[in-house]
Amino acid sequence: MDRDHSYNKEDLAKYTIKDSVFTSLFSDKKYILQLYKALHPEAANVTEDDITSVTLENILMAGQFNDLGFRVNDRLIILMECQNVWTSNIVIRMLLYMANTYHNYYTENEINLYSTKKANFPKPELYMLYTGNDTNKTQEIISLKDDFLNGEESSIDVRVKVIYNSKKGDIISQYIMFTKIYNEQVKLHGRTREAVLETIRICKDEGVLRDYLASKEKEAISIMMTLFDKEYVLNTYLKDMAKENREEGREEGSILTTIKMCKEFGVSLADAIKRISNEFNLSEGEAEAKVKACW
Repeated sequence: MDRDHSYNKEDLAKYTIKDSVFTSLFSDKKYILQLYKALHPEAANVTEDDITSVTLENILMAGQFNDLGFRVNDRLIILMECQNVWTSNIVIRMLLYMANTYHNYYTENEINLYSTKKANFPKPELYMLYTGNDTNKTQEIISLKDDFLNGEESSIDVRVKVIYNSKKGDIISQYIMFTKIYNEQVKLHGRTREAVLETIRICKDEGVLRDYLASKEKEAISIMMTLFDKEYVLNTYLKDMAKENREEGREEGSILTTIKMCKEFGVSLADAIKRISNEFNLSEGEAEAKVKACW
């Protein structure tokens, strides 16, 4: 099927929408409760009624969303991001998400922070669910103090716990297994509908997210296929833009523009370096220097 290679602002805006099986799965309180109990197995008495979603829909600038946020009564706020590419910047993002989440909490509950009465402060727990394949990444905590401030004392610190795996059979381990099966099928079949259908078939057969996939199979297929289309359009858009600038003798400008677009579309730093290296025939070191200078 021929693809339309023309783009408008609406097409580009779609890149800023974080849509994944992860966010779809945890839009359901049933699975949020399972996630909470995987993190806190001692909390046997917590029910769906105790949980309130606080996932941010749009913060700071158009199109920036967090993956998952929920409050357990008024005592705990949990924020979680799912990442298949390692980034220490998750700490800074979490700091921004946290500030907005607490702002919303105090506003919605009409709590006066200028009062002399001490306000309630639900305890925050911050997590990064890492599903990438970089086996060298074994860091259990990413810390603002240690990873960005060289261990120096500061007025604040933000600590994000990294989850690589979980107790066999719980909702976290099932999601991690889902991503592994998905990646294996993409390697076998490419970014095709067959890879998506095989992923879902295998997961259902092996009891991985079976209930979710049985009830929302069409939604899951649509999400996964849309992600393939978005990646195709992003790659094609950047290639076309780079080619146009090169033909007009503006290669350096093309590099800078490509870096800017990668950043705006949410491409990771590591992926941006690879793209610049491949697209402009630069060594990885040269590409890294250019990307980091603009990031």
